[in-house]
Parts: sequence; structure tokens; C-alpha cells
Amino acid sequence: MKVHQIYTGNDLRNFNYIIEFENQKALVIDPWDAIEINNFLDENNLQPKAILNTHEHWDHVQGNLELVKKHNCEVWAHENGRNKIPGLTRTLQVGEEIILDQSSKLVVLDTPGHTMAHLCFLLIENDHPIAVFTGDTLFNAGVGRCDSGGAVDVLYHTITEQFASLDDDVVVYPGHEYLENNLNFTLSLEPSNETAKEWLVKTKKSDPFVQPLTTTIGDEREINTFFRLDNEEIKDNLNQEFNSELEVFAKLRATRNSW
Repeated sequence: MKVHQIYTGNDLRNFNYIIEFENQKALVIDPWDAIEINNFLDENNLQPKAILNTHEHWDHVQGNLELVKKHNCEVWAHENGRNKIPGLTRTLQVGEEIILDQSSKLVVLDTPGHTMAHLCFLLIENDHPIAVFTGDTLFNAGVGRCDSGGAVDVLYHTITEQFASLDDDVVVYPGHEYLENNLNFTLSLEPSNETAKEWLVKTKKSDPFVQPLTTTIGDEREINTFFRLDNEEIKDNLNQEFNSELEVFAKLRATRNSW
């Protein structure tokens, strides 16, 4: 099993993913550009078994129909994606397992908040979670917006209950490359965060076309303001009194929307 992370370089800075597994089969996650995906599949002699869409937004599904036309593959997504996701053939349920090979599988996570039709996929290898494909729910050093079919209180529960509980070494594979901008947001509210400063230096030197930077859940605990809801420096710089972590989360999301 191998994960191919493909940076599209479009204005929205999308990532596409191809999971390669046994017998030259593959799963494609959130295809932005069918031509680019097809070229990669052809060059690596891979046949897509299915497309996995994390959610219904156009920049995550626009490659579906062209890939289906060429490969006659299925499209799998959330139940709430019916009549929204092009070519949808199968809806996935929370906890469902997608077997890749004898040692690896994907476990379906129902992760509403960015939209109410959002799934994420936890990659398990030898019974150990090693990575999670997060779409627009969790970004490197940030989280998704909630103003295009979602709800901030729902996203709060998704992040705090499903992602904050993952092991520190789980790699985060998001739907977009927003790391530098998100780190700048972190530092605008927590300027003393030395770990975020170190990541910012690394980010400025990196090229996502060559080797995208990846974070782990452990890194997110250190650099993602939405994981640091009890941090006094962050709360002080939000200039508001808070009665709960949900209120901190909602204020962070509103601040990030206009930042």
C-alpha cells in the first residue's frame, strides 16, 4: 500500500490523493483534475477501483465523471451527498471498513461541520492508525470553514471528539495546502509559539509540487489554534470573555473567516 499526495497548484491549492494497493488497484480521493489523475494512473499502470469524495463541494468532485467514463469505476461518498455528488454509486456508513490489502484498510469517519455530507478516512496498517484523509474538515494548522453548508458547533464536536483523540503519530492529509497561511494565523494569536515559528521557516523553504510538508496530530496539538482552546495567550488576544471551549472555537473560526 502506498499513498500518493498530488498538489494540483490551482488557485484553491487542492490536494488529490491516490492510494495504491494490491494488484495495481487504486482509490482516488477528491479528484480536481481528471487529466492529471489519468496521467498519473497511466504512468504507474494503476486501475482505480473507486473514487472517494470527502464531500460535495465542486473542487473535490469535478473530476468524477471523466474518471468514471474512462475507467468505469464507482464513486463512494456520504449519504447526504445524494443528488449533489456527480456519479455517486455507493454511500458509506460510519465505521465501515474499506479493505486495501491483508495489512491495511480505511475506516470511514462521519465528520460533519464543514458540510453535513463530509466523510474522512482513517488509514489503518497492521491494526495501527497511521494517517487520516481529512478533506476540508481539518487542515495542517487549521480547520475548515462552516459557511457553505456547515455549522461551527458541529465542527467543534467533530474536531474535539474525533480528531483530538487520535494518536500523536497519525499523519494528516488535508484537502488543501494552507499551511503557511494557517501558521501565520496561529502566530497572530500566539506569537510566543516557537514550534509554529519553526514550522513557518520549514514551510517557506518547501515546494509542495516536489514534497508537500505533512503534519501529525501531535504537531497539530502544538501549532493549530483550534486544538489549543485552553491556551491563555490565544484567548487573551481574541479580546473576549469565554464560558466554554466551544465559544473559543467559534470565535477562532469567525476571526479566521475575516483574517
